[in-house]
Amino acid sequence: MNTNILVSRRSIQLLRVMLSGIFLVASLNHLLNIEKTVNRIDQAKFKGIAYFFGNPELLVMLSGVVMLIAGIALLIGFKTRWAAAVLLAVLIPITLTVQVGQITTLGPLFKNIAISGGLLFFILNDFKDQQTTKI
Repeated sequence: MNTNILVSRRSIQLLRVMLSGIFLVASLNHLLNIEKTVNRIDQAKFKGIAYFFGNPELLVMLSGVVMLIAGIALLIGFKTRWAAAVLLAVLIPITLTVQVGQITTLGPLFKNIAISGGLLFFILNDFKDQQTTKI
């Protein structure tokens, strides 16, 4: 069944801008506080996930750069689907490493799950420049 739902262009823009903010802030945190971020990884129950991918310091710097570039792309609406996919690819291992398995971080875990939902919205929907968009 193909059902069309009208969504205002402004709501899509607002979601995109608001969603990008957390990645821009996180990217700066990763780049300006590398040691603090690496310490969070070292304290995580599933830190082995991070170590599987390589040196945590390098991963923190790389994720910071990727989140900054993709976050800006999401913010301005440039290659939104790709930017969202890249951000989700970065968010998943961060969530698995730092938030999963820590009872004290259920809030941040579900925050990341909600953010993932917002990113999936942009990955699964291809929006054109229209005043009202059908999804």
